[in-house]
Amino acid sequence: MPELPEVETVRRGLVTRIVKKKVASVSFDWPKGFPNSPLDVEGFLIGSVVTNVSRRAKVLSIDLDTGYTLVIHLKMTGQLVFRSPNDNFGAGHPNGSLVGDLPDKSTRVVIKFSDNSTLYFNDQRKFGWIRLLPTTEVPKLDFFKKLGPEPLPNNFTSSIFASRLERRKNSNIKSVLLDQTVVAGVGNIYADESLWGAKINPSTLVRNLSKPKMNNLFTQLRYVLNLAIEKGGSTNKNYVNIDGKRGSYMDFARVFRREGLACPRCQTTIQKTRVAGRGTHLCPNCQRLVK
Repeated sequence: MPELPEVETVRRGLVTRIVKKKVASVSFDWPKGFPNSPLDVEGFLIGSVVTNVSRRAKVLSIDLDTGYTLVIHLKMTGQLVFRSPNDNFGAGHPNGSLVGDLPDKSTRVVIKFSDNSTLYFNDQRKFGWIRLLPTTEVPKLDFFKKLGPEPLPNNFTSSIFASRLERRKNSNIKSVLLDQTVVAGVGNIYADESLWGAKINPSTLVRNLSKPKMNNLFTQLRYVLNLAIEKGGSTNKNYVNIDGKRGSYMDFARVFRREGLACPRCQTTIQKTRVAGRGTHLCPNCQRLVK
């Protein structure tokens, strides 16, 4: 599943391409991927104009001038592919659908705009979805109600971060960072990278973290996420950026997927272990376990 930087990269590309476009028609071949009332589609999607594209955690929202919103979750193999006479891009699972003729066998939803451009939602494994909802109802979705705060806005401070972590003071810090109810959008790659930056062992219990350590982790997490957005996300597994190109963040990774290589800080061999049920990368020297 894409992490916050990958989805933010997609959002930034979409907002420059589809805002102010008018929806002319929509079709779909998988009801679970487009679980919407035909009356709502006809009344609030067809003929509407896109006003904004936003992101909450790892989910995209396309706002419409009818007061409705398309909420999009790419899940594991989702793609968004935009085609027009003058501009093409693909984002998501990097298979041939990004550059091949569309629609194809993976195409689940087709949104045509009045200027003859088209947005395709492709999903091989059929886990992703697009829901049409009143914009005022989007924050009330169970998924959104449970989410913690976004880690990058200016009003998200180190003290707020520490207070969120302390809700699970008896858990290891890696599992807490991955908990979307604590902080939204952080996944495995950027948890490992920020913990390495802060010199914290992923198995360290939150209650054993000093205030300076928490402040340093806050700084490192924001640094890593911003750098990943700047570089267009990671090349991890099956995710590409808004132009259909692989992100370049992994070229700058310090620890993730570098097991067996030298730590760039102390030259100790990086190890891969398992913490919080996830493959975890760390330097055994820089990130010694504090008990």
